[in-house]
Amino acid sequence: MDQVKEQTGGGRRPWVVGVSGASGTPYAASVLRALLAAGESVDLIVSRASRLTLLDETGIAFRDARWRDDLREWLTRGADGKPHTFPAPDLDGVRHWAAGDLAAGPSSGSYATRGMLIVPASTACVAGVALGLSKDLLQRAASVTLKEGRRLVVAVRETPLNGQTLRHLVTLDEAGAVVLPASPAFYAGATHIQDLVDFVAGRTLDAAEVPHRLYRRWEGELGRGARP
Repeated sequence: MDQVKEQTGGGRRPWVVGVSGASGTPYAASVLRALLAAGESVDLIVSRASRLTLLDETGIAFRDARWRDDLREWLTRGADGKPHTFPAPDLDGVRHWAAGDLAAGPSSGSYATRGMLIVPASTACVAGVALGLSKDLLQRAASVTLKEGRRLVVAVRETPLNGQTLRHLVTLDEAGAVVLPASPAFYAGATHIQDLVDFVAGRTLDAAEVPHRLYRRWEGELGRGARP
């Protein structure tokens, strides 16, 4: 029975977080920290391409066999790459699935989840999900999320966007996904790169209706962004 409970997730209903190969791994780190701080469970899928981006942007080699150690190191780094910026998180609520594991829990609609956040989402990932390719677990989990009518947030990170990608994004919107460009805002009084990253992460979590305190919200008063 315990084995069945582990395989099906039991009463656990995680957010699936997919990290694709687009630049912007600090966005994913901020989202993951905030989900864990909110007491949410997380199923993590780190694509093969995103591991190259993570290595390039942080120097961290994400390995399936040592994912806990690598994830812990990643989540303690700030957006500027400085280590030990954040306290080491409790990873008991995190389950990692290898990107090539198409028999993983999130590959099936009977596996209960709250929804899925793809952050950052590359244009290749966007195309794969829009076309239903399911070439890896990240794309398959996104397709499952859509077919089950669960919340899918796609934080696309690319510029400029060509017509083909725009059409793919319209397809995702029509399928029920939330298309959320990784576009930082400045009215919240950003003074550091981490503030800009946290704004995008916060908007991603807003779309998922997960409470957080990552940025200062607009309250209809001009000039607040210039205040400390």
